[in-house]
Amino acid sequence: MALLVQKFGGTSVGDPDRMRNVADYIARTVRRGNQVVIVISAMGKETDELLRLAREVSGTRPGREMDMLVTAGERKAMALLCMALADLGIEAESFTGSQAGFLTDTTHMDAKILDVRPDRIRASLDAGRVPVVGGAQGVSTAKDVTFLGRGGSDTTAVALAHALGADMCELYTDVSGVFTTDPRLVDNARKMEQISFDELLEMTANGCPKPAMRSVEYARNHGVDLHVRSAFTWEHGTLVTKEDPNMEQAIVSSVVSDTDEAKITIEGVADRPGIAAHLFRGLADAGANVDMIVQNTSLEGHTDISFTVPKADVPNVRVVCESLVEELGARGVHADTAVARVSVIGAGMKSHPGVAATVFETLADNDINIEMISTSAIRISCVVREPQTERAVQVLHAAFELDKGPKLVD
Repeated sequence: MALLVQKFGGTSVGDPDRMRNVADYIARTVRRGNQVVIVISAMGKETDELLRLAREVSGTRPGREMDMLVTAGERKAMALLCMALADLGIEAESFTGSQAGFLTDTTHMDAKILDVRPDRIRASLDAGRVPVVGGAQGVSTAKDVTFLGRGGSDTTAVALAHALGADMCELYTDVSGVFTTDPRLVDNARKMEQISFDELLEMTANGCPKPAMRSVEYARNHGVDLHVRSAFTWEHGTLVTKEDPNMEQAIVSSVVSDTDEAKITIEGVADRPGIAAHLFRGLADAGANVDMIVQNTSLEGHTDISFTVPKADVPNVRVVCESLVEELGARGVHADTAVARVSVIGAGMKSHPGVAATVFETLADNDINIEMISTSAIRISCVVREPQTERAVQVLHAAFELDKGPKLVD
């Protein structure tokens, strides 16, 4: 008998029929002799609707009340799923994040988990019931309801799996697993049978939307195996686990893109010690999420500094940078929102030196100019013009023949 934590996303339970289908699947899992803990997201686009209502009602939208509002969607879904399970003869009981033992910090709309104390969940399992937990929520150290942010249900499931010592954490969504690239961009994108935490973490950090990056990081840090699966086909998906040093590794496993990027350039910055530190300290204090950074060669005592940020951060970043222009001895600030990031990822890159050359040659052969480059041990990222993103993904996917299966290195 296995202990499974199963998380169902909003599209998986988007309407009453889908809710009943999920309940039927859970019932079948239980009848095979497994213990099951369910984590559920709000139905369909309900979170978006609640956020829309908040914008229409209020201009201030206090964080405490926003958390109370947004988490209502998961509470509604968990109660409905328990009702559907009851109709199938499965005893189930719903739990809010606080009832499930999630203690968080006091940050509203993006709280971080401090501890998980799942005593009531264990008691429910011991009584032969199926606990159904509302995702993405907890209670803060100030005893307020908190929301873990978008994608927080994935993190809830992983954290529960770790706290309960579950055999597997299954993340059910509207896709059948993790693919070598976005199937909407490349027709022959291939579903991967297995991938390492580090590879998936790089993918989610560079544009892969599911699962949530925080959940992958939590799983890696705590050794929680993940199975990313479809709630529509129920087929075997992609297993996410730690890297096995005794196994062959794919040179390149995936190509991902992110069009939610903007490039900020500080022009004519004085080239002297401490300038970069002053600039990026100011951005950090303002909460800007800076990614790639390039400083050009100094010319006559001045240089340009370029970096990327999410497009949503551009207004705030411009204000910070423009306030520092005089102190930095700069000529001005330029924001370019017509860029995107394309990344090639693979654990085998660590021992295979030819990947970067192939990336650059492939893009050059297709007249795709590279504006910025960033690398890690298992990733190469290039900033290109946004209209060329889809083409860049397609030619790189073809160059590494990812549709044919991974090329392995020892």
